[in-house]
Amino acid sequence: MGARTGAQYLERLNAMTPTLYVDGEKVTARVAEHPAFRNNALSFAALYDLQHGKHAAELTYPSPTTGDPVGISFLVPRSEDDLHRRREGAAVWARYSNGFLGRTGDYMNAALTALSTAAEFFGRADPVFAERIAAYYEYARENDLLATHTLIPPQVNRAVSGSAQAGAQVAARVVEERPDGIVIRGARMLATVAPIADELLVFPSTLLRGTAEDAPFSYAFAIQNDAPGLKYYCRSPLYRGGSAFDEPLASRYDEMDALVVFDDVFVPNERVFLLGHPELCNAFYAETGASQLMTHQVVTRTLAKTEFYLGLAASIADAIGIGGFPHIQQDLAELISYVEIEKALLRAAEADGAANAEGVFLPKWDTLNAARNWYPQQVSPRLAEIIRKFSASGLMALPGEADFETDGRADLDLYLQSAALPARDRARLFKLALDASVSGFAGRESLYEYFFFGDPVRMAGALVSSYPLDAYRARVDELLNRSPHPRRS
Repeated sequence: MGARTGAQYLERLNAMTPTLYVDGEKVTARVAEHPAFRNNALSFAALYDLQHGKHAAELTYPSPTTGDPVGISFLVPRSEDDLHRRREGAAVWARYSNGFLGRTGDYMNAALTALSTAAEFFGRADPVFAERIAAYYEYARENDLLATHTLIPPQVNRAVSGSAQAGAQVAARVVEERPDGIVIRGARMLATVAPIADELLVFPSTLLRGTAEDAPFSYAFAIQNDAPGLKYYCRSPLYRGGSAFDEPLASRYDEMDALVVFDDVFVPNERVFLLGHPELCNAFYAETGASQLMTHQVVTRTLAKTEFYLGLAASIADAIGIGGFPHIQQDLAELISYVEIEKALLRAAEADGAANAEGVFLPKWDTLNAARNWYPQQVSPRLAEIIRKFSASGLMALPGEADFETDGRADLDLYLQSAALPARDRARLFKLALDASVSGFAGRESLYEYFFFGDPVRMAGALVSSYPLDAYRARVDELLNRSPHPRRS
């Protein structure tokens, strides 16, 4: 098949028979037509259509197997130029969604691409695992699958490890090893876009201690989204059914999050990529290059999101005539700085990249690691904060689209106009500001970005412990021990 069209994606999605629960309803068919998932599925379909339009050259490359066009996110980078090509493709999708789709296919494709090359890593457990992950990567590439993943055990008792939640009866675990595969029971969260995905990747997440009790929780596998016994319990939709005027972001980009329950789900051997070996599970991302390629995609996406907020802030300033105020210019300068810093971090990571032992050219991890620590804590919270500041009370009294079709239109046109826009256009712009800064959709985005890579405090600790500080300490010691300059007569 190669690179899919949007119609092919939707057709496959509607042909699947998952088990989904949303707002008290059980959904098992025609997922792409259900109101809770339809608009998000259509947004993803639009991304697939871009692979066949004017962006085809940026979004595809010839398959090494068939020569047909396949997604650029499957390209194994062998040079800095390849990293640049991957970034340009990711940027096309990210700019289309303005960074609000956090689980586009290129995110997990980045992980699969790196994992497919890590033969030595998987070979430490068994060479067959390397063969399986390489074969699965090729299958995903040639069928242009949309994969999501699920990471952590449910929050039952955070004072104990995931494997000990509720007497080890909650977290997803291996309950049976059979000659032809394994059986999984338990739950995981948080599977974003799972209802509209083709496949679920269940990879290592929380740190395993390497004890005998951790053995059932040590695995990596993939499963089709409608496998028997696999169930998704979705949060309530944040999109309330309004028009694109009234809910411009939620109507397009409400990515569903779900709790995943494995009710004795059978995973065949060919889809099991690691079993046991907690020490390898703990090193799964860092030693395979998956962290680098995944974070490269994420920083590309967050750059597009920051660019969008800069444009939104500038548009609001123009609309209500505040662009000349010094404190507004200061905030715009802050947003400009964020955009340029993110661009620089991406280019620096690529320029300072290097080939690993498998010949895969990976972006510099220290740079990307700094970026993924900086953005959730320093940048993301400020984006919505600045929009709230610029908009102020303008967010509090916004008529809906239908109000402009009533006999009160003359009042709205007079009293809600702005310095640069008629009332309806001003309301439409401020509805966008509302959805980007204070709505339920905006709140979920804030939480999502803050915890995207995990607890920021733990991430900071990992950054400090892994960063080569000795050279900088040595410079301090050298200065302290340097002989003073002799006095000059």
